[in-house]
Amino acid sequence: MKISSDLRCFCYLLARKYGNPRALSEEQKADEFRSVYLKKLPLNMRTLRAVAFACGIDLQEIERMPHNLRGYHEVIGSRKNIYFRKDDTVSGIQNTILHEIREMMETLFSETDSSYEPLRTSARHMAANSFATAVLLPKDDFMKKVYETGLDVIDLASLYSKSCAQVLLRMGEVLQGRLFLYTALYEPANDPGGWSVSYWTGCSNEEEPEANVYSANGLFPRKGRSVTADSIVDLALKTGRPHLGRIALGHDEDIELLALARPLVISDEPVKAVLTAILRTDRDKLEPQLDRICPVEIEGYLGSF
Repeated sequence: MKISSDLRCFCYLLARKYGNPRALSEEQKADEFRSVYLKKLPLNMRTLRAVAFACGIDLQEIERMPHNLRGYHEVIGSRKNIYFRKDDTVSGIQNTILHEIREMMETLFSETDSSYEPLRTSARHMAANSFATAVLLPKDDFMKKVYETGLDVIDLASLYSKSCAQVLLRMGEVLQGRLFLYTALYEPANDPGGWSVSYWTGCSNEEEPEANVYSANGLFPRKGRSVTADSIVDLALKTGRPHLGRIALGHDEDIELLALARPLVISDEPVKAVLTAILRTDRDKLEPQLDRICPVEIEGYLGSF
């Protein structure tokens, strides 16, 4: 049977196929979206414009928009519109379009099934982010590249033409349950010369839960945490060179972390830095990246990141 490509019909298709759409993860919704709209097409702006048209959505660039807003949507009757910043990056615009499509879907789920209870604002926003990233970076292919590059956020961002933030967050999603990992993105802060965590992600190894050390109080920097003076990230930013070091945990140093701080240098100046921490016993996961970038190895143990 031929299925209409209109977004409302797509939401009806999901409800008819799976029952309550809440039963599907954002990963599953993204897979269905790709199978209906994208097929084998390359995921670029031309394709997304065609998908939006098929969904009955008009895309509009906006010259001026509040600095903290990347886009929004409105639905008036049968008309659907998505607005995005004209000066945003291509990656940012793609993410905005898919994010707003997912938010529209949440409303349409309620219209196609009166018993559906829509997500609240913050949950809807998080679901839309997960959906957009899952469409842009399909799980199986992306996970393969994650291992091939040695957990390299910077190379993956270049490979997929996506932001380091998008890649970092997606990496935490696809590796969840498979590997203990902490990764943070550092960017210039508001204060002159300052740097702080703008995004971070983490995942655990479900096969070896005792090896997951997130309970280590204050060890893993969260969003907004400034760079600590003389830390491994500070050294990487000051020298423009990647650094590799170890952190010992436990009374008998029975658990060790391997920490890699890698700056992204453009025109001889660092513009971002990525911190990656894994168990030292999983060093082989980092090896493809270490072989490429040849980091400075720090002797002894690091006090912190």
